[in-house]
Amino acid sequence: MYAKTGSGERAFIITIYVVLSALVVVTLYPLLYVAFASFSDSSQLIAHRGFMYKPLGFSLEAYKSVFNNPGIIKGYGNTLFILVAGVSLNLLLTAIAAYVLSRRGVMWNSLFTILIVFTMFFHGGLVPLYLVVKGAGLIDSLWATIIPFAVSTFNLIIMRTSFQAIPESLEESAKIDGANHLTILFRIVLPLSMPVVAVMILYYAVEKWNAWFYASIFLKDRNLFPLQLVLREILIANSTDSMTAGASSGDQFKIGETIKYATIMVATVPILAVYPFVQKYFVKGVMIGAVKG
Repeated sequence: MYAKTGSGERAFIITIYVVLSALVVVTLYPLLYVAFASFSDSSQLIAHRGFMYKPLGFSLEAYKSVFNNPGIIKGYGNTLFILVAGVSLNLLLTAIAAYVLSRRGVMWNSLFTILIVFTMFFHGGLVPLYLVVKGAGLIDSLWATIIPFAVSTFNLIIMRTSFQAIPESLEESAKIDGANHLTILFRIVLPLSMPVVAVMILYYAVEKWNAWFYASIFLKDRNLFPLQLVLREILIANSTDSMTAGASSGDQFKIGETIKYATIMVATVPILAVYPFVQKYFVKGVMIGAVKG
């Protein structure tokens, strides 16, 4: 490889590899640090300063405390409900809207597109949103974190652009065979757009999994808190007392530190585990949905 390149190009390639390697280290190390800390002995972790390259001792007490906390279990259940119901609704409505906007000859199609894109830059704000949710009777309901955010304009534009790349002759052939629009959408358009569908699922799933802000506004019942809101309380409000009951005040502080790291891992690993299964569709899906040529 290097025999066919000049010294300048070779230096450029080496620089790129060095920079990318540094970015990998900078990005990956914080996650490894949290993982090592979550498996560390609490006393050794408190006394440690500086970098960490392996667990300090080995202990699963933090994870035992986390999974014995009913708030974590309820938070997982609530988040899974929001994830499954929310992503399903997101994908259904986004696909239907994208299909309509991608069809040629639809009346006022351009006007609808402009109005939809307008919402990306201008919106009513938090107070009107709260009043709408309250008026709809969704306060203290998990649906308050799903229905108001049923469609992402950005994702809708990506999927619409992808649908426009599908040859119009396929739709015409299906209509000749008696297919209606729902049949065309679910049996022709979506199967041909699986890379983009996979990207949409990933985008919406990450958004739902990490969401906590609107849940903190719309939900008052602690039994409805999603996992990320429970995690926020543990990290910011230092709410680990329920998981360190029975320990002395000094031990509670030590164990509480490892519990925080363990909670971060419990909340982060599941969504990271999903990415490898859609990674092969990710780049292709984004490029198809983002470029029109």
